[in-house]
Amino acid sequence: MVRKKSNTLSQILERFALKATKATGTSMAFILALSVIIVWGLTGPLFQFSDTWQLVINTSTTIVTFLMVFLIQRTQNKDAQAIHLKLNEIVAALEGASNRLIDVEDLTEGELDTLHKHYRALVQMAKKDLKLTQSHSVEEAELRHNIKHSKHRHKKRVVEKR
Repeated sequence: MVRKKSNTLSQILERFALKATKATGTSMAFILALSVIIVWGLTGPLFQFSDTWQLVINTSTTIVTFLMVFLIQRTQNKDAQAIHLKLNEIVAALEGASNRLIDVEDLTEGELDTLHKHYRALVQMAKKDLKLTQSHSVEEAELRHNIKHSKHRHKKRVVEKR
């Protein structure tokens, strides 16, 4: 039962965050924020540009910025996860695609660097191909590359024997 309450609280917070994200990403939100700054600036002479007058805007903007950082991060995390899932589905569905790339975001930096080196090698091999669409995966590209070069070496040996 405690878990259900926690889950419900999580759902309430998620709905609130979604609404807040949508609301703060509008032109009206920008106009409202700009209006607050203009009103604050115009009230400066009324409050003789006092320390309290300055503290009001400083505190307000600090609080809003602090909260927006978390809201933006939450939105980016959700968007990134959705993109990863979509890309994972594409990789899983495509014949010839390397399934090692599913959940690649969970690899260590060293593992990512190793994959990056493989793909740099793939690029170098692809540059040697006549068609841009010939290579589909690192393994397939290496296999094609080796087959091509073994045929080339075989032809070269035949010519040399004559």
